[in-house]
Amino acid sequence: MKAAIIGGGNIGLALAEGLVQAGNCYRADIIITRRNATALTELSKKGFKVSTNNAEAIESAEAIFICVLPQQLNEALAQLKPALNLEKQLIVSVVTGAHTNAFREALGQELRIIRAMPNTAMKVGESMTCLAAVNATEKDIALVQTIFNTMGQSILINEDLMSAATALCACGIAFFLRTIRAASQGGVEIGFHAHDALKIAAQTAFGAAKLLIANGTHPEEEIDKVTSPKGCTIAGLNEMEHQGLSSALIKGIKLSSNIANNLYKAE
Repeated sequence: MKAAIIGGGNIGLALAEGLVQAGNCYRADIIITRRNATALTELSKKGFKVSTNNAEAIESAEAIFICVLPQQLNEALAQLKPALNLEKQLIVSVVTGAHTNAFREALGQELRIIRAMPNTAMKVGESMTCLAAVNATEKDIALVQTIFNTMGQSILINEDLMSAATALCACGIAFFLRTIRAASQGGVEIGFHAHDALKIAAQTAFGAAKLLIANGTHPEEEIDKVTSPKGCTIAGLNEMEHQGLSSALIKGIKLSSNIANNLYKAE
């Protein structure tokens, strides 16, 4: 498959590697664009094709991945429109907050488009990616899921949940990282050196997540296994709840979702 990636930032580069790992493309089949030509030099050395011209980049592409910032999207769509073949080309968007209606209004109502919301853990093969499709075929959806599954796991959702997915999935990485940081700081308070506390906290968080994924259990079921009457675990949990741990996370996720819904503004 020939693919074009519009916007060679962190997510664009991860997608390029994902396409190769999934066996969908050779490096020479992928063209990556950036506005800064200097930044393309290293990509060229890795075997990817590169360009600063978005319209030229998509001419032979079967799938076009749009990975620009929300404030850059309108300009990118205007550049792509004259060169786009609606019958033959699939659009995959990872632009935060941009509804598929914005793409269809700019490029044509018949546009086959899949909207994706991954997170930065795609770099280590552990992303959670939420997908929403409009006009896409089953083959299109299967292709895109295969690509994102090489970088973690994916799930197909309704598009009206994409802002929620942004908060829980993409922003969620930062939320859980901050929680791990807080746990490691607590570890320092009780006597560990900082690097040991961070290692312990990070591995413990990883283990907790893996328990849920591997066992298919609810968090409370796993919590019950490590809490005993009058024990230290339940005492710590109750103190955290008294201080608003769950409430703070829920409020933060809701606020992020509301903001994500308004990041992109059509001109």
